[in-house]
Amino acid sequence: MVKLGVNIDHIATLRQARKESEPDVLLAALECEKAGADGITAHLREDRRHIQDDDIYLLKKNLKTKLNLEMAIAPEIVKIALNLKPADVCIVPEKRQEVTTEGGLDVVSQKSVLKEIVAKLKGNGIRVSLFVNPERAQIIASSETGADCVELHTGRYASAFKNDRHADELNKLAESARIASEKGLIVNAGHGLDYKNVKDIAKIKGINELNIGFSIIARAVFIGLDQAVKEMKQLISV
Repeated sequence: MVKLGVNIDHIATLRQARKESEPDVLLAALECEKAGADGITAHLREDRRHIQDDDIYLLKKNLKTKLNLEMAIAPEIVKIALNLKPADVCIVPEKRQEVTTEGGLDVVSQKSVLKEIVAKLKGNGIRVSLFVNPERAQIIASSETGADCVELHTGRYASAFKNDRHADELNKLAESARIASEKGLIVNAGHGLDYKNVKDIAKIKGINELNIGFSIIARAVFIGLDQAVKEMKQLISV
């Protein structure tokens, strides 16, 4: 069965809008766990626009499932990850001006740097994933870094789904999952997934986990976090 990791960044986005203590990020994460989430994802950005350092330490201490820390390879953030020792780390590209992560890592051009960082993280007992576009070269390069997993970037599929031109992107994701599995990589996926487009992604052979945030938090505004997580779990239970 495909696992669900719930990204709680946008609980923190709402809190940071007023720089207050609510909504409580840890409470939200625990509610997601109780609703059936298999893990909690949080992105500690360099500019700290939403998740803060205290958040990730509280999450690591209190979660009953696991913490998946999304992060760039900035030395400061790598140092925090090595100290925190989350169950999982997902290395993502990061630009200060972007609203959300805009694409996958260029592992091919950064392979030597990533190989060194992956080794450090794995040496501290952390499972490492690389967030990549569904491209053969990037997946093969990911396997050569020593990473445990790839997380396939589903953003282009999600955008194409809105215009009913998603079949090609879905095929690329399925082929990429096949290649990654053959290379011995765990295959996760995420970005732009919602209640309308997630089913076909969950059906891809080899998919281990889907990391989904914005659509769950947005739906929770109307029906509550518990029900929003349960509905997504039901959709991906294929």
